[in-house]
Amino acid sequence: MPNGSSSRRGSQRTAAPTPYPQSVQRAIDELAAMPGIGRRTAERLAFYLLKGKPEVAQSLASAIGEMRTKASPCTICGNLADEPLCRVCRAAVPLPGGEAPARDASVVLVVEQPRDLFAIEASGAFKGVYHVLMGRLSPLEGVGPGDINIADLLARVDDPKRNAGGLPVREVILGLNPTLEGDATGLYLAEELGKRGVSVSRLARGLPSGGQIDWASKAVLEDAIEGRRGF
Repeated sequence: MPNGSSSRRGSQRTAAPTPYPQSVQRAIDELAAMPGIGRRTAERLAFYLLKGKPEVAQSLASAIGEMRTKASPCTICGNLADEPLCRVCRAAVPLPGGEAPARDASVVLVVEQPRDLFAIEASGAFKGVYHVLMGRLSPLEGVGPGDINIADLLARVDDPKRNAGGLPVREVILGLNPTLEGDATGLYLAEELGKRGVSVSRLARGLPSGGQIDWASKAVLEDAIEGRRGF
């Protein structure tokens, strides 16, 4: 019978040697760690960057570095911006000479992530401003009201100076994903906003339950915004 030490040695697994140089393997590992990118896709991307013109890899590295140093949350709504205010909030600021701004800052559409904002913007159906929560309530995952951008939303409602253009907020539209967590977040916000006397509505259920806003078509988003109703 094999002794205990040889049995233990036989049960230990050793990692398969990689056929790639260490530098290439590291690039593949980093790419494969990204959401939605599997090992084979990571290998294709790594070899595309390796075999292509040096300028391609350098341009990508430069773009990533610039994004990391310049992109930050908008000081009003939390959307991604290269300046203190994002382009949507800037468009809600009154123009010199009394000309009306392009966006109505009194109507705030709340979304979970910047990608939801971009999807709605692509529809061209909404002319108000946004508030990005950067998440949603999820007690099972330990995500509470203090972990997402709720306090700044309530501050915008409480103090018009915190809102784009210094306008009071008259309506908050809840544009959260129609999931269990999204509905729970909406209920919490509706309760808090109701205490402040602001009108609260939500996107119409043209959005499929369990779906994602950034997957919806332009027509579905237009219907959802036009058909919103009180919460």
